[in-house]
Amino acid sequence: MRLTFLGTGSAMPAGERFQTGLLVEASERTLLIDAGSGALHGLARTSVGYEGVETVLLTHHHLDHVADLLPLMKARWLAGETTLELVGPPGTERLIEGLLEVHAYMQDRIELTVRDRPLGTGTFELAGFRVGHHPTEHSMDGLAYRLTPIDAEAGADDRPTVAYSSDSEATTELVEFADGAAVFVHDCSFPDDVDVSGHPTPAELGRVLAAGDAALGRVYLTHLFPHTQGHHEEMLASIGERYDGDVRIARDGLTVEVS
Repeated sequence: MRLTFLGTGSAMPAGERFQTGLLVEASERTLLIDAGSGALHGLARTSVGYEGVETVLLTHHHLDHVADLLPLMKARWLAGETTLELVGPPGTERLIEGLLEVHAYMQDRIELTVRDRPLGTGTFELAGFRVGHHPTEHSMDGLAYRLTPIDAEAGADDRPTVAYSSDSEATTELVEFADGAAVFVHDCSFPDDVDVSGHPTPAELGRVLAAGDAALGRVYLTHLFPHTQGHHEEMLASIGERYDGDVRIARDGLTVEVS
């Protein structure tokens, strides 16, 4: 299983990070999580490309997570691809309808399958992955996800798992939702000296990671606002004062083998 960070930035561009996009691969299966501005360019730099992504999983509908949806549709249409599946929290169907009302020439260019998922906890199957979802604590309703490839030849304990917080406050419930994940990608948008809601600071995240009853592999920090520039080591040190696990800063183009 492989995870590629297509975009690790935020709604405020800083020049070196695209907005949110994660590509998850397992054997011949691929899944794109979120499609913020620039994520399509990040996807084009991979061997999968936009031609190879037939399914998009949305965490929520803020612009920096959905801005490249229509460009992805158009790129796939121009490349001769004919389908795209879109799944996300409540309102996803209406979001896509609205985008296509504004850009009517894209209607019926490709065959779309769009599904809403409820805001509670649950699991479903998507693109060859078993997907768990959990509500987030943010300024807009959204879902965190954990993804495990469906592999009939492997036992449940042998299947790698990636968990992603999406944009959210750090909570022990969310940490425990990620229990057993080899990689946990978590929002950490600002350094400690910024007063913010809807996103955790390093001190808050470190405290909750330590308090949660969860076995986690490596934690990657993402959704980095320009305020974090020059403060990465300080942020990691702040988390390290509270949590002794392996925590790193994600960057655009980084690919992680998950096992």
